[in-house]
Amino acid sequence: MTKTINTISAERHKARHYAVQALYRWHMNEQSSTDIEAEFRIDYDFSHVDLEYFQALLHGVVKTHASIDAYLEPLLDRKLDDLDAVELTILRMGLFELKERLDVPFKVVINEAVSLTRKFGATDGHKYINGVLDKAARGLRTVELGL
Repeated sequence: MTKTINTISAERHKARHYAVQALYRWHMNEQSSTDIEAEFRIDYDFSHVDLEYFQALLHGVVKTHASIDAYLEPLLDRKLDDLDAVELTILRMGLFELKERLDVPFKVVINEAVSLTRKFGATDGHKYINGVLDKAARGLRTVELGL
């Protein structure tokens, strides 16, 4: 059975939703991403989730978080340590997608990050996330932006 664009989009949205939670757990507990993935696959229903995308986000962000953080720091108006843990998690995931997932349009990456921040973050945190990821997109997606 061929999946529709809407089905794929919904499955990726759920993958990002779970990835934010898993990455937050990793950030707070310094538990291995493999253990976190195993727990999530036991505790949550992944039948309508793009599992490969979830895995790519979770393991990719964990593996490259140092370089992601180094890229993020000049884009911020405060120190990385001063960011709310949820916002840092979403910024890391968004930046990973902008850098590594060129198959995903930058607008989708930013919109998904804003949506997740509205759900999990502070009241106006989505505005900050939008601004930082927009700056990142201007540096990472110049061809797509026509710059």
